[in-house]
Amino acid sequence: MEKKVSMIAKVSILLVVVVAVMMNAGTIIGQNKVIGQKWPVNQRVSFNDIDHSSYHTLLQKYVDADGMVNYKAWKANSTDHDALLRYIKQLGKVDSAKSASNEAKLAYWINAYNAVTIEGILQVYPTTSIRNHTAKLLGYNIWKNLKLISGDQQINLDSIEHKVLRKMGEPRIHFAIVCASIGCPRLLNEAYVADRLEDQLTTNATDFFSRSRNLQVNQSKGELRLSSIMSWFGSDFGQSQEQQLKAISPYFPESARKFVESCGVRVSYLDYDWNINEQR
Repeated sequence: MEKKVSMIAKVSILLVVVVAVMMNAGTIIGQNKVIGQKWPVNQRVSFNDIDHSSYHTLLQKYVDADGMVNYKAWKANSTDHDALLRYIKQLGKVDSAKSASNEAKLAYWINAYNAVTIEGILQVYPTTSIRNHTAKLLGYNIWKNLKLISGDQQINLDSIEHKVLRKMGEPRIHFAIVCASIGCPRLLNEAYVADRLEDQLTTNATDFFSRSRNLQVNQSKGELRLSSIMSWFGSDFGQSQEQQLKAISPYFPESARKFVESCGVRVSYLDYDWNINEQR
């Protein structure tokens, strides 16, 4: 009986230790990695005044028209890797209390998500998939443990997507933010900017549905097959399938758009490709 009580006590202590570790800022293997810089309050600026031009230059150099990234060359070029880190530091200058346009806020957070993701991949490159670095319990999770300094906060990719961008009422962010995977929308090889945001979102949404990995039509079966993104985030486009299709069909190729308009369709979802969006 005494041995049994002792064993129970040891197990209880072990459980307490495990829970304490998991409640800590990181996990046993994957501690938080904080990137960026905290700026003095008197140096902070509005979302309107964050300069994305250096990031734009890097995207032009390392991302092709299909959104594929030359991670190998980018990581090998320490000057350009440092330039990305300097841009990420500049993102920390934002003061969310200062007046700014909604377009500037959207452009900032889309660029922040994509730039932090790129940096996260460069940190672990070479790799075959971001999913190799998204431990669910014990270990580093790039979506949760990699944190950007933005003003006074440290914010991870998961929160940028779900607690910031999805709350801003623009569902086309799902065709703009890129988790370094082939199944994602293409990474636009230019920075998002406030004065061109509408055109950029329209362009990338149209590109997204022009690709067979994201949209397939089987007219004989009355079937429309969509990217899994529409399964995961369809409610951001409307509460019913009819509302969702009405929201996204303007970005379909003409033949697919006419197919949706002409008859009721059965919607299914395509497998997602988590392989890295790397130039080969």
